[in-house]
Amino acid sequence: MRKIFAALLTTLAVSFAGGALADDKAAAPAEAAAAPAVTAPAEAKPVEAPAAPAAAPAAEAKAAEAEPAAAAPAPVPNKGDNAWLFVATALVIMMSIPGLALFYGGLVRAKNMLSVLLQVFSVFALISVLWVVYGYSIAFTEGSSFFGGLDKVLLKGITPDSVAATFSKGVVISEYIYVAFQGAFAAITVALILGAFAERIKFSAVLLFAVIWFTFSYLPMAHMVWYWAGPDAYTSAEAADAANATAGFLFQKGALDFAGGTVVHINAAVAGLIGAFLVGKRIGFGRESFAPHSLTLTIVGASLLWVGWFGFNAGSALEANGVAAMAFVNTWVATAAATVSWLLAEWIIKGKPSGLGAASGAVAGLVAITPACGFVGVVGAIVIGLLAGVICLWGVNGLKRMLGADDSLDVFGVHGVGGILGAILTGVFASPSLGGSGIWDYVANKAADTYSIADQVIIQATAVGVTVVWSAVVAFIAYKLVDMFIGLRVPEDEEREGLDITSHGETAYHN
Repeated sequence: MRKIFAALLTTLAVSFAGGALADDKAAAPAEAAAAPAVTAPAEAKPVEAPAAPAAAPAAEAKAAEAEPAAAAPAPVPNKGDNAWLFVATALVIMMSIPGLALFYGGLVRAKNMLSVLLQVFSVFALISVLWVVYGYSIAFTEGSSFFGGLDKVLLKGITPDSVAATFSKGVVISEYIYVAFQGAFAAITVALILGAFAERIKFSAVLLFAVIWFTFSYLPMAHMVWYWAGPDAYTSAEAADAANATAGFLFQKGALDFAGGTVVHINAAVAGLIGAFLVGKRIGFGRESFAPHSLTLTIVGASLLWVGWFGFNAGSALEANGVAAMAFVNTWVATAAATVSWLLAEWIIKGKPSGLGAASGAVAGLVAITPACGFVGVVGAIVIGLLAGVICLWGVNGLKRMLGADDSLDVFGVHGVGGILGAILTGVFASPSLGGSGIWDYVANKAADTYSIADQVIIQATAVGVTVVWSAVVAFIAYKLVDMFIGLRVPEDEEREGLDITSHGETAYHN
């Protein structure tokens, strides 16, 4: 146990030191090359009081010369936008607990049900704390192109009056709810990884890995894709050039990721695949039955994920407006299309449609539409969903056999394959010629006049490549460090008996 605490302390010390190297500068105006999924917080500015009336005209004239012009009133959060973010944040939290926990828990054997529930529950709690301690600051304050700074460690300086920018000039939301919304994203991303090595990893290894990977993979990816100066800074072409240099690396490249195709799904899926290789296959893999113990709970979990995903995707608009409504409809219809296409393909290939197929198809559609939901039209969303159902079905069957990894709950086959598909197709269907919204020019405050599908697809592919390499390298190092400190895997006899009893001393069910 002392080794575990020492490892955790070491990791936290390194993360704080790494963040301190970032060069914290004041945000400068910039032009957004593309509308990203989230915005950097914009601090509220105080309103200056007017000068008191003077006794004589001469004195009044002198006072007018001496006094600076009164500052423009600070933007005030709209209660409707704030209320929507409260609801969206709660929906995203519901996706983790209980949604993901039940979805994963139903897929494992009964002897490991409780361990999976506890892993998801505990990781959600752990990452929530780390997000407030240093995660939000590193992800969403200015620093380098890869890491933010430490200005807002422990939410320093944030008050009930602090505001965060949205995607409309002069429109803000309360920064506290923005912190919570983004923190829920971080928590579910780390929890997604757990399905790749379920039923054989140490609980202590899960926690230590979560700290390392969150710090060095999730936070920099969130900063690279989503950090920018906010729309109010985009006043001229010159200002745009200056502020683009302060944005995240992939934001500067023009990558489109409305709600987390790269940051969440590809990032987590690659880490899960590396874990499946390094932790090793379950005892009896390929020889014994690993059938889900409760597809009822899995379908309940998938249903909760589908409902919660409306907060995940539509909430990423940060306003209760038409873009949020479009993301809502796209999330609904793409998921339905993926469910149908998975079931039909499975029916043709295997002779029968399955409940597991329906649940898996729904999640595949949710994953694929995530980066695209705020940029594509309804037709684009349907096409993305239909393709996701079929291609992810191949991902959990053909691709899985090709890779040879025991990805227990098909994290890479669904989240990796679906995330890559959605990220690339975002570049295609965001085109106005195909019903998409194009790229927003914040200087002119209108959609850009031109859009190149080929150029945007190259940018999207670049973002996918950076995410895959970054997550793979960080995950590999993290697993090796955990293995060196405390070991990754439970002993064989404990794995055979089940992690519920051997790791936690209790069971999910009693006869």
